[in-house]
Amino acid sequence: MIKIENADFRAEIDEHGAQLTHLVNKEANFDYIWNGKEWGKHAPVLFPAIGRSNDDKYVLDGKTYEMPQHGFVSDQDLTVTYQTENAVTLELKANEATKKYYPFDFTLAITFTLLSTGLSLSFAVTNNTDRQMPYSIGSHPAFNVPINGVAKFNNYRVKFTGIEGPINDYEIVKTPNPYRTGKEELLTAKNELALNYETFKPGLRIISNPGIKSIKLYSPLTSHAVEMDISQFKNVCLWTKEDTDCAFLCMEPFNGFPDVLGEPVDWMKKEGNIILPAHETKVSQYEMHLS
Repeated sequence: MIKIENADFRAEIDEHGAQLTHLVNKEANFDYIWNGKEWGKHAPVLFPAIGRSNDDKYVLDGKTYEMPQHGFVSDQDLTVTYQTENAVTLELKANEATKKYYPFDFTLAITFTLLSTGLSLSFAVTNNTDRQMPYSIGSHPAFNVPINGVAKFNNYRVKFTGIEGPINDYEIVKTPNPYRTGKEELLTAKNELALNYETFKPGLRIISNPGIKSIKLYSPLTSHAVEMDISQFKNVCLWTKEDTDCAFLCMEPFNGFPDVLGEPVDWMKKEGNIILPAHETKVSQYEMHLS
């Protein structure tokens, strides 16, 4: 387990999966990140897939490959390539296990940097091959709700900055695994969503509005909040467990989409996929502003 720290915050990151497991407000002595038993994860990294693929498979160059939910990073041990007191970079290179699912030579470098305002996360994907490389990238942090034990889940709200007009999300069908139907539906008529468990009974909510700059989790009953600058990500998902009223909310910025229900999809044509040219690197970064 890796620990980084500054005057205001302390973070712990597991080399297995590069998963953020703790993010502590030192002055108030509480953790923003979920560590409960009902869901055994904390903040998975999503690469090179987002969500479920049809039949847990996809197509590339006419060949069908298996792909686990959210990709394979969670099952990999990453290597520390840089570390200071308040920052660390972990790296995953293509290997025999990843090539079973994904026939590309790639490098994924994830950098965690503590700031006076919170935490920055940077995801650098490098295509080390001589051809184009399709992929999706995302982050799946689960935040404790209530924050610091103040109030209840349904006393909290999520506010979006950059949305003009009503909030739409993608309709989800469960089979029992969740897939998109390809349709959109109105989630709320304004740029703020009041949290309640009924909202999540149908499953995850993928917000589809273009231009989202930030998303803020807060309650009028506490001064503590989490605001995420996600301007470099095209989509954001909200999720908590559908079958149990858990005290967490995942706010997940990602570039890419889960499949629309149907047959395995050609990844060179898949909606939302990034197509990275040969021998190029693309960086996607977001910040958690914590109070």
